[in-house]
Parts: sequence; C-alpha cells; structure tokens
Amino acid sequence: MGSSSSSYAPKTVYLDVDGKVWSPFGFAVRLLDLCLFPLVYRNTAITLLDSGGAMISIDPTMPTNSPKTNTYRTLGKFTFKFMAFRINELKTEVTNRLAMLEKRVELEGLKVVEIEKCKNDLKRLRDEMTSRGGGRMNCPCKYNFSDDGKKLSPRRDVPSYPKYTLSQETIEALKKPTFDVWHWEHNEMLSCLEYMYHDLGLVKEFNINPITLKRWLLAIQENYRSNPFHNFRHCFCVSQMMYGMIHLCNLQERLTLGDMGILMTAAVCHDLDHPGYNNTYQINARTELAVRYNDISPLENHHCAVAFQILSLPECNIFGNVEPEAFKQIRQAIITLILATDMARHGEILESFKQKVDNFDFANEEHIRCLKMVLIKCCDISNEVRPTEVAEPWVDCLLEEYFIQSDREKSEGLPVAPFMDRDKVTKPTAQIGFIKFVLIPMFETVMKLFPQIEEIMVQPLRDSRDHYEELKQIDDAMTEVAPPSPVLLPINRCMRSPVVCLKPSKLSTWSAVWSSL
Repeated sequence: MGSSSSSYAPKTVYLDVDGKVWSPFGFAVRLLDLCLFPLVYRNTAITLLDSGGAMISIDPTMPTNSPKTNTYRTLGKFTFKFMAFRINELKTEVTNRLAMLEKRVELEGLKVVEIEKCKNDLKRLRDEMTSRGGGRMNCPCKYNFSDDGKKLSPRRDVPSYPKYTLSQETIEALKKPTFDVWHWEHNEMLSCLEYMYHDLGLVKEFNINPITLKRWLLAIQENYRSNPFHNFRHCFCVSQMMYGMIHLCNLQERLTLGDMGILMTAAVCHDLDHPGYNNTYQINARTELAVRYNDISPLENHHCAVAFQILSLPECNIFGNVEPEAFKQIRQAIITLILATDMARHGEILESFKQKVDNFDFANEEHIRCLKMVLIKCCDISNEVRPTEVAEPWVDCLLEEYFIQSDREKSEGLPVAPFMDRDKVTKPTAQIGFIKFVLIPMFETVMKLFPQIEEIMVQPLRDSRDHYEELKQIDDAMTEVAPPSPVLLPINRCMRSPVVCLKPSKLSTWSAVWSSL
C-alpha cells in the first residue's frame, strides 16, 4: 500500500500562494515532499481550498492545471496549516543545541566538583578549630550537628580497603579478653571485624553481600571522630569484647543467629559520631542534640540515628536482603541495646537483670532482651578486664577527654563533675570507685549465669581494684610527706601530644609507674 502512489503518472499542480503561482513538485513524489517546497517556511501548515471554499484532499487523483489556468477558481488558495521544515536546517539546529547542552553539563559538573572541594575545605578547617579548642562554637556538638557534613558514605571505595589474611594465632586471640587492641591499624581492625561477621555465620544468616559488608564497615569507621577515647579503636575494642563473650559464654548454643547479629551490630554502632562531650554537657549547654532529644539520652539517640542513616544507603545496608518485618524487629533491638549504654540507666538495667538471673529462662524473650542489654553494657566498659598494659592507656585517653570537657565547662560557666576535674581527680581515685561499685557488681551478676567468666573476666577486675588501691595508699602517704613537683602526663598511644596534666600533687605515685612503661 505504501508504494501505490507510484503507479500514477507524474502530475504538476500549480499553487496560488499569496497571489503568486508556484509549482512545487509533481505528484510522483510522496505528498510529504510538498512540505519541502522552498517557499513554505518552518512552523506553517497547508490547507487546499476549492473556489467554493471547500477543503480539497491532496492526493494523486487531483486534476492538473497550469500557470495560465485560473487557479483561484479551479483549486482555490493555500493557507498554511501543515508543519513544514527543512532537514538540513533541523540537523544544524539540533547539533547546535546539543553542543550547548554538552557545554552546560560540563560547566555544571565543574561546579559540583568545586562545591565538594569547598565542603571538604570547610570540614577540614572546622576539625582544626575543634582540635585547638576555644569558645563554645568550636564544640562540634553545639548547634550544628545537622550540618556537620556527615560522612555517611565511605570516602574510600572498597578496592582501597586491603584484604588481610589473619593468622591462626590472631584468630584465636580475637576470641579472648586479653586481646591487645593497641597493635592494630584501622584497616587491620576493619579486617578483624569483617572476619567476625563471617565466622559467626552472620553473613550467611542475613544474606549479606561481602562487598556491602566492607562498605558498611568503611562507613562506620569514617563516622567515628578522632576523640581521645570515643573513637573507632574504642568501637573495635567493644566489638571484639562482644565477640569474645559470645565464644566464652557459648552464646551460639543459647541465642539465635539473629540475636548475635544484633549484639555485634549494636556494639559496632554504639558510639557513632560521638562528639567527645558527654550527655551532662549536652544537657547543661543546651546543645542541639539535647534539644532534639528532650534531654533524654541525647548522645545514645544520636548514635542510633547515625547508625540507621548509614544503613539507609543501599550500598551500605547489610540488612538489605532481610524481610521488612524482620528488619523492623532488628532495628528496634539494636536501638534498645545502644540506648542501654547510657550510664544514667545503669542501676535500672542491672536491677532488672538481677531479678531474672536466678531463674533465667533462655526461652523467655524479655529475659533475653535484658541479657543482651547487660552484655553490651559489660563490653562497653570492659577495659579493666584486659591486661594492665592494655587497659591502662584507656584510662589516660578517658581522662584526656574528661579534662577537655571540664576545661570547656569552666570556660562556659557550666557545672563540672568532680571525677572530670583535673584539679580534683587522680588516676587511682577515678578507677577505684568505678571498679568497686560499677564493674565488679555487674560482672559478678553475669557470672551467676555464666560461671566460666570468673577466672578470665571477674578476677582481673578484682586484681585491678587492688592495684589502684595500693597506688592510692602510696599516693596518700607521699602527699603527706612532701608536695611533689609538677608532672605532665606522658605521651601514650592514645595521645598525640602531652597536653593533659593532672593536678601535680595528685600524680606522685603513678607518674613513676608510667616512666617505666
């Protein structure tokens, strides 16, 4: 049918266009060619009318005419109504427009690069200002948490995350509380965490893509700040202790894989984006976090929020293959555990566990929920369970962070806790009360359910308590004899410079101990 018009003999039709007679083409060509008539301009249309004003169909059966024929009466006059165009003109215009669009895309791309560069420069400048201290606006937790330029997606892609093969010795050491967390670089700690998820069967249980696991761990590491204490090494320390307690207490036989995944993930995420200033400061300084969370565990709520912001990224979502209803339960359980790390709730949680431990039922969901809260609390404050050479530097890191906060509180006219005041606290006094009244009672309660932890975890706590009590006795005796000369805290693995100093009269004993390390 498409070629039927070619069976007609060529005809010439003369058209009256605005009083002038023209001959465009013969009808041997397709009628669409009429649109290519040189005098038919773009964006016009053609309607053929007879002398009576009726519309005539433009087709090969039309009668011929000539320039001398009265075209007004025979064929009538053309009014332009049909879209007309010229192929070459359109090609040129399209080419020009494409070139303009390409140029705009190129310019917009350069703008994006410049914007990202400016953001990175501002972030770097802000970090430098924070590290140098200063007024309240230098505090990274004041007013501007929401625009902190969160590093939710890892800046490094997976190829730059090197693959480490862990020795059998390291694998066995990871399962024990004596593991020395100071010997490992960040990439090595990431590899150890990756191994834990594989070893516990969590990758298979949650159908985690191994590359997604790597990206998630990278995002986690980059969303811990460079605080003296609450940093990525602390995250690894807590996670490794959780992994060790899972093995030591044979939790694989008592809990589901889902429960172990919740425990490990909560441990990894429990202090995300910690600003280095505790809840007391947040509330007293009325920071954005305190206002946002109504003074109720502002930091812990923030850690939860950042954790699930990371998990909301498809490339970092280790639970992306979990059914929606199961994910809701996992999310709620992780939030419950992270919120349990607020020490303001310590007495409440421990008392609840004490009421259940003598008749503990592993088939009771409420009992299991309470146990998981106590387990993450144990891991969060478990440094004194480790050998002295591993535990003691953590005390120095914590005191450094405390002193930075108390100095700011003094400069801002806020209340200062005695245990954080460099003019009042000593290392022995800071540890004795915490070990005697917080750590030992909690671990001894857990020991009722898991007796195997006494030798490996509870006894080191008792030894640490005795150690600090001896230091305190020596310190008190030497203070009575003569005031010692000023002493600076020595540099250790958690400090970049010896900037933290206690009140000189309080350092006489353990400064000598440190000099031998």
